[in-house]
Amino acid sequence: MTELERRFREGDVRALARALTLVESGHPEGAALLKALRGRGQAKVVGLTGSPGAGKSTLADRLIEEVRKAGETVAVLAVDPSSPFTGGAVLGDRIRMMRHHQDPGVFIRSMASRGALGGLAGATVAALRLLEAFGFDWIFIETVGVGQSEVDIARVADTTVLVLTPAAGDAVQAFKAGVMEIADVIVVNKFDLPGGPRLIQELKATLELAPPNPTGWQVPILTAVASRGEGAAELLEVLREHRRHLEEKGALKDRRQERARFELQAVVQEWGRRLAEEAPEVLAQLEEGALSPEEAARALLRKKLS
Repeated sequence: MTELERRFREGDVRALARALTLVESGHPEGAALLKALRGRGQAKVVGLTGSPGAGKSTLADRLIEEVRKAGETVAVLAVDPSSPFTGGAVLGDRIRMMRHHQDPGVFIRSMASRGALGGLAGATVAALRLLEAFGFDWIFIETVGVGQSEVDIARVADTTVLVLTPAAGDAVQAFKAGVMEIADVIVVNKFDLPGGPRLIQELKATLELAPPNPTGWQVPILTAVASRGEGAAELLEVLREHRRHLEEKGALKDRRQERARFELQAVVQEWGRRLAEEAPEVLAQLEEGALSPEEAARALLRKKLS
């Protein structure tokens, strides 16, 4: 057992921070630590997604408050847009939750999306594994924002919360993006703005057209004004209810297996990206027509495995 692993197992927060840095950077020591700690912890993993400006960070901040009132610990992974120049996160989400930084029961980490199509980098899932192993009761993952392909959060979280706002066309956009299909809970935040009741009706009509959930879960529509702390306690209770539902139906194991599949696919995808960047000769052959894309991919894979 390494010194870092020993400190991690003893609950040293600085060891957790160091481990996260190693994992995010792809360091071999991070991979070894992740392997040694895999399978520890039973955190409730909640994904928060929604369009930019929907108030996800403020809602997460209020959820942290409610979790701490219950005497439970919580970690937050705020997936920020990557800088196109450095690859680093802009840290905007973490700034909104800084009032909890002195609470030993709260851990907040910003991570770069690194341009992942679904908004979640493979390193984010690895970081989630570490936070689970550390023993947090709750883990909230806040994603960059909803896009046409940004539904990866449902493959990682146990419960996916879709945050919408009135008068922003969110219901139509969410339906077009397919995001409605992955939501376990819908929250209409900023409900004090005009158009709240109308949005609720639109959402109910949309859900009536959706296929039934395999586990029999009925997607609830909640309202909130996170800036005033309204609706957070009710949301947390629904999150607990959904977790109980998954356990009773035996669906929690299926979701964890899907997370493992996503993690594996993310690693393979990252391998492909790196190999493509490191093989100009194969790219040249592809451009000239000497190789098909499939042949070029096989050549890169052979290179990786040799």
